[in-house]
Amino acid sequence: MKVGLLLCDHVRSEYQATFGDYPGMFQAAWPNFEFEVFAVCDGVFPASVRECEAYLATGSRYSVYEPIEWIDQAKSLVKEIAAVELPYLGVCFGHQLLAEALGGKVRKAESGWCVGVHNFKLKTASSWMQPYQSNLNLLMMCQDQVQELPPNSQVLASAPTCPVGMFRVGDRMLGVQAHPEFSKAYDQLLMENRVDRMGVEVVHHGIASLDQPLDAQLFCQWSEQFLQQ
Repeated sequence: MKVGLLLCDHVRSEYQATFGDYPGMFQAAWPNFEFEVFAVCDGVFPASVRECEAYLATGSRYSVYEPIEWIDQAKSLVKEIAAVELPYLGVCFGHQLLAEALGGKVRKAESGWCVGVHNFKLKTASSWMQPYQSNLNLLMMCQDQVQELPPNSQVLASAPTCPVGMFRVGDRMLGVQAHPEFSKAYDQLLMENRVDRMGVEVVHHGIASLDQPLDAQLFCQWSEQFLQQ
């Protein structure tokens, strides 16, 4: 399946020797996809939305509501993807982009930063969630969250500090607030380098949570089945 990877950020240059850039992380997480990378954060967009069979939008250090030209252009692209009914998966910023582009609202969460491993409880079982389990442990790294859903949407999974952990719009578009592409080591690095912004207690609890097992591989399997249905 040819998937357009809408790259909304880059790994900081000083970390790339250890962790690579985000396209490598996404390729490792979804090895069955043939990714074509569009660095939208650098102003690189597909010439036609029909260039790919589906689209996946990455996380970002930016906020989706910032008045930045490439973010506005990315919202327009998501609207076009929806209009032609192509499959779409948004991760973190890409999840928020889906909401904002189609009429929802994203704001800073009252609960503050969500980092480390969080447990998401599934609200409904769908045919593409195979093999099914009722909870998913996934890595988080966010301050913004979806506060209002766009029309024709349904929340699929929630955590106590993240009510809209996963949602779909119609039958072709899916968003997840978590980072299934992250490793625990990369998530910990980000926490350790953001103590000034997050606070010592948040980082302490976030790093402690990394002892829990992850269900990232299962989510990636589910989302692949979602995009291919």
